[in-house]
Amino acid sequence: MKTKIILGLVATAGAWLLANPQAQPAAGSEERRLIDSLEGQALYREYCAVCHGESGKGDGPMSHALKAQPADLTRIAARNGGKYPLEKVERVISGESAIEAGHGTREMPLWGPIFSQIAWDQDLGRVRILNLAKYIEKLQRP
Repeated sequence: MKTKIILGLVATAGAWLLANPQAQPAAGSEERRLIDSLEGQALYREYCAVCHGESGKGDGPMSHALKAQPADLTRIAARNGGKYPLEKVERVISGESAIEAGHGTREMPLWGPIFSQIAWDQDLGRVRILNLAKYIEKLQRP
């Protein structure tokens, strides 16, 4: 009888956690609660600005605590012959592509797994990455 009650409680708790993913405890240091917005600017402010700064120049409040200075995201196009490499930026954000040599160790989190950490949310993870990359494109300056 006790076993049935315990199994029932476990099943109920599991169903509740699946229905309420924001309530799930972080299983690893990389898991984070996602904000509800898919908007690039909101994603940038929540996940990037702390290191890269509000303006994208690499001067966020945590930048001084890192081993390597965060990249100046406003100069990506300038460093790429004046053309913003949208697909390359998406691959770097998602972790599918390594950050260029000379960057130092990869302290930047791999946002692809974080943005897609919930099984039913895989497609929205790609949308988040695309919207974030497009927002960074708006930060470009000559």
